[in-house]
Amino acid sequence: MSLAVSLRRALLVLLSGAIFILTVLYWNQGVMKTQAYSEALDRAIRSHKHPHNYPIPVEKLWTYKCENDRCVRSHFLGKGAKRVSFMSCSMTCGDINIWPHPTIKSLVNGHTVRFSTEDAQLLLDTPHHEVRKQLQLVWDWFVKQLRAIQRLEYTASSTSETGGAGASESTRTRRRSSILSNAPQNEFDTPAVSLFGSTFGGRRAGDVDSLTVKLSVIKSPELDFNLENDETYQLSTTFENRNLQVHIKANSYFGARHGLSTLQQLIWYDDEDHLLCTYATTMISDAPKFRYRGLMLDTSRHFFSVESIKRTIMAMGLAKLNRFHWHITDAQSFPYISRYYPELAEHGAYSESETYSEDDVREVTEFAKLNGVQVLVEVDAPAHAGNGWDWGPKRGLGELSLCINQQPWSFYCGEPPCGQLNPKNNHTYLILQRLYEELLQLTGPTDFFHLGGDEVNLDCWAQYFNDTDLRGLWCDFMLQAMARLKLANNGVPPKYVAVWSSALTNTKCLPNSQFVVQVWGGSTWQENYDLLDNGYNLVFSHVDAWYLDCGFGSWRATGEAACSPYRTWQNMYKHRPWDRMRLDKKRMKQVLGGEACMWTEQVDENQLDSRLWPRSAALAERLWSDPRDDHEFDIVPPEVFRRISVFRNRLVEQGIKAEALFPKYCGQNPGECI
Repeated sequence: MSLAVSLRRALLVLLSGAIFILTVLYWNQGVMKTQAYSEALDRAIRSHKHPHNYPIPVEKLWTYKCENDRCVRSHFLGKGAKRVSFMSCSMTCGDINIWPHPTIKSLVNGHTVRFSTEDAQLLLDTPHHEVRKQLQLVWDWFVKQLRAIQRLEYTASSTSETGGAGASESTRTRRRSSILSNAPQNEFDTPAVSLFGSTFGGRRAGDVDSLTVKLSVIKSPELDFNLENDETYQLSTTFENRNLQVHIKANSYFGARHGLSTLQQLIWYDDEDHLLCTYATTMISDAPKFRYRGLMLDTSRHFFSVESIKRTIMAMGLAKLNRFHWHITDAQSFPYISRYYPELAEHGAYSESETYSEDDVREVTEFAKLNGVQVLVEVDAPAHAGNGWDWGPKRGLGELSLCINQQPWSFYCGEPPCGQLNPKNNHTYLILQRLYEELLQLTGPTDFFHLGGDEVNLDCWAQYFNDTDLRGLWCDFMLQAMARLKLANNGVPPKYVAVWSSALTNTKCLPNSQFVVQVWGGSTWQENYDLLDNGYNLVFSHVDAWYLDCGFGSWRATGEAACSPYRTWQNMYKHRPWDRMRLDKKRMKQVLGGEACMWTEQVDENQLDSRLWPRSAALAERLWSDPRDDHEFDIVPPEVFRRISVFRNRLVEQGIKAEALFPKYCGQNPGECI
């Protein structure tokens, strides 16, 4: 009998102990988790999924050794030696391995430390309440990306589980990465240790007990995008007593966001230890060479899901591109559902499911801000306006667009179907004004707006207005559109109003104090010089270098592709039009930057990632760092190959199906194939 009682007591003690340990572990899982999730971030996380089978396999056969700033591969034989992974070698051998390369200073210590995502904490140092809120959201996203790098299973939770409006206080405090934003400074002098470690005297795996990322934004409260945003930042790292301190100082939110993108690239996964690694000591000072660093996506020729657009923007943020030019409508389709004029989508969209709602545009815009990217939505006008505009007579508004579906199409437009807005119908301008108003409300205040204006076919208008100066008619249309934009923007015109270049932009009728010309023609065309001489600010998108759709053959029955050959990443990287044109300081001030363009006649969601990446990254470094290039045409230095190869792998880590650069053998043996 006494034996049975003793057994029961022993079992009760064991059960109590197990319950205690499980309770500690349960609460520990939330001690460090991030706060301040919003519904926008929750949607972003739910829509950004990672494959269960990781796309970059562990390569246990090989170990690497740094020799003469190059990682040399050899068979790993074991026998007590520790295997060095490819990423650990790549990140500690030679120049700093981040993309784009910092412009001012970049120093790293070869000593590295290992840690886990759960070790990361955020310390916010800013007096600006709205900046604090935005940085908290960015931190949540940053931790999510670290989990992807570490190959941790990520399970998105419902809003009530991630700190939404309905979350309980206990739920909001059970997080894996803490935000230390309001506590006194002396609280941060104590190493952050998990509850399990402090209870049982244990230490975390790896070399650190805590990794504290301090974001300091003291100067500017600005959260609205403009070309005057201060994007500079400084990043420093120190390691002492198993505590890693990362300090990112910036004058604005935008600089701090770029600093986090750099920090993400200073962290890598070591597949030998199954932990993250970073440098113990780092000093980086960085600032972009050009203010406008854009990527354009055409969502009219083919429809692209919100998820694919957000995936593109996520990669843009990592590469420090800062303007997403959304060419949302064209003659082929009008997928945007207007609040005031839903008929545009009813008559112009491919299908009911291939449309963008106001919520979609707002969601993309909020997600883009998390990644330091501004969304610029373009409704092209007056050309490229087809079937979506054919309902005017039914509503008593007259012909809103002319030449719709007219044949032979080659006489009246660049590609089928034809359609060009009616410049003498006031209802056309009112509709544009309402569209501008909607889009400005959805995307927020801006100093940059794109009106379109390209490829106007004067033969179309000549059928209706043969007694009119047709070039002057285009000028009148663009000035009217500008006036309507001013009304839509509460009586204040954006500082920069962009139009595409054409034979009409050199008529000098558009005031150069307000209009920016996006130059899409060839880099050697005379228009480049003429537009600068006429005083216009420019955004370069030269077809012979930065058009991503070129080189895939003609999609029509006859004829060659409009812009062969294929633009390689080397072509894009080597393109420095300001250098070839020998622009002086005055002319250089007129160059706002550049933009890669993805027209989608032959691209849909299945090819999007591989057509964009990593070629767009080549543009990103050209516009951020603009490194000098004394090599011959198409020759890229080996260290650039090395860095873009690693950056391509980082994109793959985050679910981007980026194009391969060369055989994997060349990646495993840096410099050997070049």
